[in-house]
Amino acid sequence: MTRIRSLLLRFRRPSLAVGSCVLAAALSACSSGPPLFLNDGRPTQQVQCPTAGDRDSCVQQARAQCTNGYDIVDETDSAGMHTLVFACRGR
Repeated sequence: MTRIRSLLLRFRRPSLAVGSCVLAAALSACSSGPPLFLNDGRPTQQVQCPTAGDRDSCVQQARAQCTNGYDIVDETDSAGMHTLVFACRGR
């Protein structure tokens, strides 16, 4: 066995593992976040509060960020957290 061939065989497995991890990280980043903008161009925002606690804290956070009101885009409960995705109304 030549020296170059033995080096290629030795480093092939780690590079395959690293490549797989990079691909998995890139794909998970694409699917984990809310949309950045609505169809009408308004940006969305996300706030989280504990599911076991008072969900009103999510609403209060949205009200504090949107002086003219807001529209709820999505609400989810997962892993003990309530997530509220919203968009502020125009002026």
